[in-house]
This record gives sequence, structure tokens and C-alpha cells, in this order.
Amino acid sequence: MARKMLVDEEMNQTNQEEAYYDFDLFVIGAGSGGVRAARFSANYGAKVGICELPFHPISSEVIGGVGGTCVIRGCVPKKILVYGAAFGSELEDARNYGWELNEKLDFNWKKLLHKKTDEIIRLNGIYKRLLSNAGVKLFEGEGKIVGPNEVEVTQLDGTKLSYSAKHILIATGSRAHRPPIPGQELGITSDEALSLEDLPKHAVVFGGGYIAVEFASIWRGLGANVDLFFRKELPLRGFDDEMRAVVARNLEGRGINLHPQTNLTELIKTDNGIKVTTDHGEELIADVVLFATGRLPNSKRLNLEAVGVELDNTGAVKVDEYSRTSIPSIWAVGDVTNRMNLTPVALMEGTCFAKTVFGKEPSKPDYSHVPCAVFSIPPLSVVGLSEEQAIEQANGDVLVFTSTFNPMKNTVSGRQEKTVMKLVVDAETDKVLGASMCGPDAPEIMQGIAVALKCGATKVQFDSTVGIHPSAAEEFVTMRSVSRRITCSGKPKTNL
Repeated sequence: MARKMLVDEEMNQTNQEEAYYDFDLFVIGAGSGGVRAARFSANYGAKVGICELPFHPISSEVIGGVGGTCVIRGCVPKKILVYGAAFGSELEDARNYGWELNEKLDFNWKKLLHKKTDEIIRLNGIYKRLLSNAGVKLFEGEGKIVGPNEVEVTQLDGTKLSYSAKHILIATGSRAHRPPIPGQELGITSDEALSLEDLPKHAVVFGGGYIAVEFASIWRGLGANVDLFFRKELPLRGFDDEMRAVVARNLEGRGINLHPQTNLTELIKTDNGIKVTTDHGEELIADVVLFATGRLPNSKRLNLEAVGVELDNTGAVKVDEYSRTSIPSIWAVGDVTNRMNLTPVALMEGTCFAKTVFGKEPSKPDYSHVPCAVFSIPPLSVVGLSEEQAIEQANGDVLVFTSTFNPMKNTVSGRQEKTVMKLVVDAETDKVLGASMCGPDAPEIMQGIAVALKCGATKVQFDSTVGIHPSAAEEFVTMRSVSRRITCSGKPKTNL
């Protein structure tokens, strides 16, 4: 209540005070969260400025682009490459559906790359038009904060512009991290991986998260030999352990070589390629080594500590539940805060910020039941609690329902790859706590399941829903038998 009163008090300040500032809001960073906050704030009547680094597919400290990581060098171009890579196995499967194809199929990497670049240029233009149509003033250059209500923008020619703003929003995202090993400069990050001149014949991927698994799938799907190294026993730490094992099995089934519990220790340039050495003494030669070992908040050039904005030990901007920093006039959303680093979450945070500051409707982002997907081939998608999380949080028994089956498409094509679905249920309340799926179309199906969980759906309500037949999705409403029941005294599996 005290927080709401504070916000209301700020919202009721006079227009006379507003006149002392060049802008009601100045946003540093025109990615998904920054653009959403700028547009929605302008729609509430605020005078808004936003700055962003000049466009380029590969980012640096002085290069970026309107649209941000997701649009230019993240989710969108990655998904385009996933689509491209998936055609390889689809064409193989087509033969048993009567399609007579030549034994040798040619793939043109440069053509796919060109089409991908065309699309991100198009989207970059769309984002600029969205800002313009909302009345937001866009500045191209590097922004930094020089006071609680003052920003400085360094333009491409070195000219510095200074503006005052009643509110400043930091939305600068994150950047890929390189592990500190000898020869790390020989490796690449996801930025470069999306713009390689040539498709690698042999790729090494180091990491066990989204990006590692997705690029391993992309390159393997396009015909490369791929070795995936990760530190844990299974990839995708933090996801449901059972589903992690399914993903690992599918990666191996597609021909990716997995190296669990393995670190890279050194890269050396040779005449034949990059020599990769591991902590188990293994050595192999690769054309490309991708570091997919995490991302760090993009905050170090913003002058934040000098103006009193608190950061954590990773460089993430500390914020309260309304996205406000330690300085009352400065706010932050998206990956730079290192809360839940997903594009739709940054959009939610940007929306809540605009409602709170300019819409007279104090709004906290709600991080419950946020669905997500790993675009491996086939993909994994989840919403709610994993089995391990449910057990850890349970006050009573937890029921687990699973279904493993051969998708109808595979019964004709002959592909040996099972789809796995899972529901985690609170035994006492019958509430569905979490859902997972690994198989074709999992993200498309899980978006609908997320609505059900957000509404507090019970297992009885799932069971009473009529399925769409024949479809994989109908399995979510036909899982009648309990696979296992875990008592509240049960312990979750160790994080493998």
C-alpha cells in the first residue's frame, strides 16, 4: 500500500514540474523491452526519447540496432535457421510418403543466410516505424547516464548530446560471455554463429543451455558433424530432469556427439582447423568452436555506479518489484536486470513500467506460469513447475502423469523418435502445477496449455476437455493413469 501511495503521489505532480525536462522518459536501448516501454509510455501521453547503437547483425560495445538481440541476433534469426535445418530430416521422411527425391540433395547456406539477413533488416525497419508512429524520438548513438535526470548520447560522428528526463529507463539487454580459457579468441558466440560466411563441416559447441542445444541442432540438421560439450550430466540445467534426458536422447539420435561432464581447456589454431582440448585429455579438430556459456548484463558503459545505481556481482541492475532502481528516477527492464531473461518477459516488464509510471496503474510483472521453449530439433516446451520444483515446494503429495508415444507422422516415415508429454499435479487440490512436452509443435501446443495453467486449471478440467483427433495435443487431455505419486517427504532428484 505504501508503494502504491508513493507511485500515485508521483503521478499527481503538476504539469509545471514536467516542463523542466526535455523528455518525460528517455530510454537507453531499443530492444524488445525498451521499444515496448517507449511506445506504451508515448501512448499514455508522455514525451519519449530513445537511443540505440547503429545496426549490424554482429553486436559489439558500439554496434547494436533497433530491435535488439531477439530481432537482430537472437530468437528471430535463430528460428529461421531452425526452420532451414528441419527441412533436411523432413525431406528424408518424405520418401516414405511417396515423394521420389534424388539421393543427393544440395543445400545453399549462403542463400539461407541472405534470406535471414533480409528478414532482420525488414524487422529493424518495422521497429523504427513503430517508434515513429507512436511519436517517440529516436537517436542513433551510445547513451549513458550522467545524472539522476540526465542522459548523454554520443552520435556516430562523436558529437555529444545532453538531454534531461523526468524518468530514465535502462533497457540495454545482455551480451554473450566467453569462458576465460587459452585461445578463447578463436571461438565465436551466437552473434557470429548467425552470420558465418561458410557452413562448418565440423562444429564444436561448448555449453548446455538453450543456445548450445539449438545451434547443435541447426548445424547437425544442415549436415555438419557436431560435438556438444557441457559440464553437467545432462544438458538444459534448470529444466525438468526427465525432459532433459529426452532432449539428450533426441540429440544423440540425430547424430550429435554428446560429451557430458566435460570442460574445454584450450583452443589452438592449426593448419587443419582449431584444435580443441578438454579436461579429460581429449583432442579434436573443428572448423568452428561456439561458446554458448551464458550471457552477461550489458551495463558496464552506462556510468551507472557513478550516479548511484546499484548493480549485483554480475553487473545486473538491481530493481524492485516495479522495475525501479536504487535511484528513484531511474528504472530498468529486460535482460540487463537478469530476472527472467526471455523476450516476452521483457515485453511484460516494459508494459508494466509504462502502466506504473504514466498510466496511473501501478503494475508488477507476474513471473508465474511463463511458458518457454528450446528450439532444438524436435523442440522442448514447458510451463509452470518441473517435477523437481513441485516436489521441493509441495505441502502434500505430487502426482506425475506422462505419455510417451510415436507421433503418427513417424509411423509412416519410420523415424525412431518418441514424443514425451508430462503433467505435474498437486494431489490435494488437483491443480496442474506444470506441463512439459518434447516433440514436434511443442511450443505451439504449450502456449495454449499456459493459458489453462494461468487460469488455475485442475486435472479434472483437463480430463473433461474433448481432444482434437488425430493430434499429439490431445494426449494432454487423455492422460488418465498416474505414472507415479511422490509423497511430500520425497526428495527431488539431484540436479544432473
